[in-house]
Amino acid sequence: MNSRLSDVPSHSWLGAPIDARPLFAPEQAALMAMLRGLAPADWGKEAVPGWTVRDLAAHILGDFYGRLARDRDSHQNGPAFTPGETLEAFIHRINQEWVDAHRRVSPVALTDTLDLIGGQIVQYFEAADPNSPSLGVSWAGIDPAPMWLDSARDFTEFWTHRQQIRHAVGQDTDPDPLFLSVVLDTFIRALPHTLREVAAPVGTQIQVQVDSPAGGTWTVTATGDRWSLAEPDTGPPAAVVRLDGETAWRLCTRGIQPDTALARARIDGDRALAEAACQIVSIVY
Repeated sequence: MNSRLSDVPSHSWLGAPIDARPLFAPEQAALMAMLRGLAPADWGKEAVPGWTVRDLAAHILGDFYGRLARDRDSHQNGPAFTPGETLEAFIHRINQEWVDAHRRVSPVALTDTLDLIGGQIVQYFEAADPNSPSLGVSWAGIDPAPMWLDSARDFTEFWTHRQQIRHAVGQDTDPDPLFLSVVLDTFIRALPHTLREVAAPVGTQIQVQVDSPAGGTWTVTATGDRWSLAEPDTGPPAAVVRLDGETAWRLCTRGIQPDTALARARIDGDRALAEAACQIVSIVY
């Protein structure tokens, strides 16, 4: 699959656009197959700190409903910020409120509802205009974001939650590189924002290499007013960070901390720049 779209000049610093739309249907199918294969005891296992598998499945349903209500149906009566509340605090609060409210819903009913509403999510994203303005992506530092990044961000969230459930029930990360390659490519779009406070001469480049079938090489360049993923390679980078695929996606979702990723990484060149790049986080954290 060609996951790239034609570049959009106004967002060029984010790198070449990604087309995740064809992956929502197979991701939804993979989620449903996994949930329908769980044993009754699996639903009570911890998937992320404080949430069971059932809680995380309820959270995914909340993400589905929120997207459809806001962007398909133009529904305006959702939760609001409290005075002084940060985006991160708001997101965590409303997510917990949703999960708490759904603890009365059985796994069977929850799975059937995820199947129904997930199908509508697939239809929504497949029909989306990738170049239209959409919901901001805070970890990439852009609001509004182009729809290609917003939709790719949602794809990575659905995929990540599925991995968390897999791990909770004793399964390894899904090895399919078709999914993970798009996940990693999307997560790396956080690099320019990650480095926004890092001063370096114009033209300084940091290269991130992910060594796996789903991996690749990304180069971020200091341009004076920002770091950019759109500039051509101009020679040996000032720093190179090499990570394996599992370390890379877990770092970006804070499944592991930067110090752990650095201990696993192979680094060439400027250590300080490499360490700055490994502060990357591609979720609301």
